[in-house]
Amino acid sequence: MLLLLAGAVLADPRPITELPLEPAGDGQWLLPAGEYAGQFVIDQPMHLRCEAGATLDAQGQGSLVTIGAPGVTVEGCDLRNWGRDLTTMDAAIFIQPKATGAVIRGNRLQGPGFGIWLDHVNDVQVLDNQVQGDPSIRTQDRGNGIHLYFSKDARVSGNHVWHTRDGIYIDASTHCTIERNLFEEVRYAVHFMWSNGTRVIGNRTRRSRTGYALMQSHHLTVTGNRSEQDQNYGILMNYITYSTIADNLVSDVQRGDTGGDSMISGGESKALFIYNSLFNTIEHNHFARSGLGIHLTAGSEDNRIAGNAFIGNQQQVKYIATRTQEWSVDGRGNYWSDYLGWDRNDDGLGDVAYEPNDNVDRLLWTYPQVRLLMNSPSIELLRWVQRAFPVLKSPGVEDSHPLMQLPTGDLLTQDQEPTT
Repeated sequence: MLLLLAGAVLADPRPITELPLEPAGDGQWLLPAGEYAGQFVIDQPMHLRCEAGATLDAQGQGSLVTIGAPGVTVEGCDLRNWGRDLTTMDAAIFIQPKATGAVIRGNRLQGPGFGIWLDHVNDVQVLDNQVQGDPSIRTQDRGNGIHLYFSKDARVSGNHVWHTRDGIYIDASTHCTIERNLFEEVRYAVHFMWSNGTRVIGNRTRRSRTGYALMQSHHLTVTGNRSEQDQNYGILMNYITYSTIADNLVSDVQRGDTGGDSMISGGESKALFIYNSLFNTIEHNHFARSGLGIHLTAGSEDNRIAGNAFIGNQQQVKYIATRTQEWSVDGRGNYWSDYLGWDRNDDGLGDVAYEPNDNVDRLLWTYPQVRLLMNSPSIELLRWVQRAFPVLKSPGVEDSHPLMQLPTGDLLTQDQEPTT
C-alpha cells in the first residue's frame, strides 16, 4: 500500500514551491543541491535557479516541469528521466500557452521524451541548454529536442541537442529565430512545417540523417549555417517559396539508411534538394564532396541561383524539366569545380556556358556505368556534337557566366559552436 501511494504521489504534479527553495532576491529562488523526485508545476511568475548538484527526476512519469504562468525563468537545472509517451507529449519542460515570456537558460536535460515543448506560446527564449535523448530507443520513437507548436517570436539560441528524434521541430509557428545551435546524430536537425517568416542563422549539424528539412513554409531566412557529414540531404526544400538560402556550407553528405523511418527515402547524399519550391534566392553557398550537389524537381523553377560553389560532388546537378533554367544573375553565375572552359579576356567569367544537364548527363543518369568514360574523348565528342547541333539539345540548367574563381572562400574559414 505504501508503494502504491508513493507511486500516486510521483504521478501527481505538485507545485514547485513545495521544494525547499531559498529566496535569492526579488522574485528569485534558489533550489539547493540534491535530488528531487516527482513532477512539478510553476504556476506563478518566478526566477528559479538551481544550485550545482540540484537534480529534478520524474522517474519515468509524464512531464517533469510544466510552466503555466507568464514571466518564468528556469536556469541551471539538471532534469532527468521524464516520461516517454509521445502521444501525451511528455517533456522535460512543457511551456503552456499562458507562459508568455518564459526563459529557459543553461539547463541540462537527459531523457527519452520531448526535451523542451513550446505550446501555443509567444516570446519564449530557449538559450544555452544541453538536450540529450536516449540512443537505446529507435530514432522515431524518441521525442524532439526542442519542439515549437503554434508559437510566435520565440528565440532558440546556443543550444546543443543530440540523440533526440529531431533537433528542433517548428510547426505552425511564425517570426522565430533559430541561431547558433549545434545538432548531432538526430533524424532532422532543423525541421520546418508550415512555419513562416523565421530566421535560421549560424547553426551547425553533424552526422544527422538530414541537416535542414525546410517544408511547406515561406519567407524564411536561412543563412550562415553548416551541414557536416549528414546523411541523405544537407538542405532539403519542400514547398518553400520567397525565401533566402545564403552563406551556408554543406559538405560530405553521405548515403545513409533511414533507420526504418518512412519519411526519408534514404541513400540520396544530396547537398541541396529542391522540390516544388519557387521564387527563392539561393546565393553564396558552398556545396562540396557529396553524391549530388543540387537536385531540382517537381516544378522548382524561377529561383535565383548565383554566386554558389559546387566542389567535388560526384554529380553536380540533376534537373529534369520542360524549359531551360538560367543560373546566373546580372552577368554572374556560379563556380563549378568540373568546368572545363576558359577565360580569354581575364574578366573572371568563363567564355563558354556551363551546361550540366545535357544529353550526356541524361545518359549517365540512365547508365551509371558510363561514368567510367566521363573524361574520355568519346564523351567530349558527344558534348561537342551537342554544341555544334543545338537542335539535339534538351532543356535543362545553363550557367551562361560561370565563375573562374571560388566565391565562397570566406565560408571555409568561419567556425561556429554554441556557447554552452
